[in-house]
Amino acid sequence: MHALSLPTWWIHVASVVEWILAMWAIQSWGIQRREREWQWLALAMLPALISAMAACTWHLFDNSAALKGLVVLQAGCTVLGNSTMAVAAWWIWRGREQEQP
Repeated sequence: MHALSLPTWWIHVASVVEWILAMWAIQSWGIQRREREWQWLALAMLPALISAMAACTWHLFDNSAALKGLVVLQAGCTVLGNSTMAVAAWWIWRGREQEQP
């Protein structure tokens, strides 16, 4: 745990918690409005959460070279997460375009 300072750990952990809360809020918003597109956005955020958890795990073990596979997992999940969130955002936008007269 010596790889990161305490304030840096605080930011990492707070960011993960914030992301989970954002996913929950978006999911709730979609359910409340009965708009499944928002629920898909919340699901599309999952790979980014996995990416963040992989980074935190790697740092927890002092950036061990034995766990460098976590860095690859993080990179892959970041690309996947960015892609899925872009598709979900497009899906929301597309739904709004169709609603307008």
